[in-house]
Amino acid sequence: MHAELTLVTTIAVALGAALLLGFLALRLKLPAIVGYLVAGVLIGPATPGFVADVGLAQQLSEIGVMLLMFGVGLHFSLDDLKEVRGIALPGAIGKIVLATLLGMAAARFWGWSTGAGLVFGLALSVASTVVLLRALEDRGLLESLNGRIAIGWLLVEDLIMVLVLVLLPALGGFLGGGGPAAQASPPAAPLFGSNSLALQLLLTFLQLAIFVVVMLVGGRRLFPWLLWQVAKTGSRELFTLCVIAAAVGIAYASSAIFGVSFALGAFFAGMMLRESALAHRAAEESLPFRDAFSVLFFVAVGMLIDPAILVREPLRVTVVVAIIVAGKFVIALALVLLFRYPLNTALTIAASGAQIGEFSFILAGMGVGLGLLPAEGQSLILAGALVSIGVNHLVFALIEPTQRWVRRSSALANALERPVDPLADRRRQGGEKELTGHVVLVGYGRVGRRIGEALAARGTHFVVADRNREIVEDLRALGFHAVSGDASDPVVMAQTHVMRARLLVIASPDAFASRKMIEIARILNPAIDTVVRTHSEEEAELLRQERAGRVFFGEHELALGMTGHVVERLTAAGPARA
Repeated sequence: MHAELTLVTTIAVALGAALLLGFLALRLKLPAIVGYLVAGVLIGPATPGFVADVGLAQQLSEIGVMLLMFGVGLHFSLDDLKEVRGIALPGAIGKIVLATLLGMAAARFWGWSTGAGLVFGLALSVASTVVLLRALEDRGLLESLNGRIAIGWLLVEDLIMVLVLVLLPALGGFLGGGGPAAQASPPAAPLFGSNSLALQLLLTFLQLAIFVVVMLVGGRRLFPWLLWQVAKTGSRELFTLCVIAAAVGIAYASSAIFGVSFALGAFFAGMMLRESALAHRAAEESLPFRDAFSVLFFVAVGMLIDPAILVREPLRVTVVVAIIVAGKFVIALALVLLFRYPLNTALTIAASGAQIGEFSFILAGMGVGLGLLPAEGQSLILAGALVSIGVNHLVFALIEPTQRWVRRSSALANALERPVDPLADRRRQGGEKELTGHVVLVGYGRVGRRIGEALAARGTHFVVADRNREIVEDLRALGFHAVSGDASDPVVMAQTHVMRARLLVIASPDAFASRKMIEIARILNPAIDTVVRTHSEEEAELLRQERAGRVFFGEHELALGMTGHVVERLTAAGPARA
């Protein structure tokens, strides 16, 4: 009887092994992910003993990817995506190109064909969104600026890989593929014509465009409305079912109709449901399912790995791991610094991409099927995934010490990171009045934007300091003064000309950073007045004790506003009736 229950057996053994080895990994001060990967290796076909169904495990892991990306979409708005487009788009393209060239160089050295090298390089160039999300969640960086840039960066990589997966079969014959899939298409498709490469590329872009339009136009209205209708029934069970059905169903439909990946479809589904007031509840209801199925993803990765490759080809495995971890890290670090983002942001983005995952496996499998990539290449990619995912937590742990060492020893990195004073020319051109007695506004998010709009309406000059370069560039395009960088850095704070400012308004809720900003501002301008925002009552009290000026605590101010409204309404209604 049990032999027929393949699905149940696979889930039970996979989760049980993951629990045991994940617990053991944590006791050894390793991330639980390492335990999950080892669990997959132990129950996979490459090791003796029980062998789980690899195909079923892969399908279950796809559900985990869907739910995980759905959850990300629930916390990621279109505005967040727009804010990071300036670095995410060119950065992702640049990293894919350079990392692919590294992989092709290694393949050429081993005597592989150009087609094999291209597939191999592309598989090494793209990082796993699942691994990234888990790393960001563990470190509380998911909703930070660095986290949004990293997610946006990998989403661009996913979109590029969607195009690659569509075009690779058409290019299989041209690149020298000899597999069945490659033989099904002409060896060298014409550039133009009814069955041309240009037509296939056009159709792919058209599919993606239609998908985005349908999700942004129809999805933003339909999905929140559907969630609200289900919530009105009062059934928690039905609400949870609606959330899971939306995540999995939309992801599958997007893949079947528009040819996008399950992950991308689920992400857009979550982003559309974010428009609903019930988005927070939807995220909470889907969390247990996301955690359980994401574990199955890592187990499924482990099941694909043949550990013998580590003994059989240790040198080649080392080269692959070096490209994934060291090569991609250096490439991403250099690209982000060239865009003059802070060193901490550059290191976070670099660490985020120093691994490979789901798209790499799909590319490797397709490459073997097309006769482009040798079976050894697929084994090397899987081994590289195992090692890179396992050491990714160490890469993140090295961010802080690396940051200290680079800033201490690298003048070039400091020069690249240091922003240029954008207001220096303004002062020389007669703008001294605008930069005297002005307001320095730190942070231009939802709170800072409202403050800035109010200052602009009354004609008060102000200078914005924000870490997000896209926001700063948009403000400058509108004619406002803005500087890019962390205002807790004395160089950035000085660029706001705080030494001649009348008021410092800190609209970001980080109490630790606020204290540093106030300290720097008072050194440069002892007479400056300060206004601070915080999310915690304890932090608010601490800031008041340190004479941080006027401190606004969100819930307190909300209570005051609601109380004032209630009193106003009661006064307007007159005395209560007996």
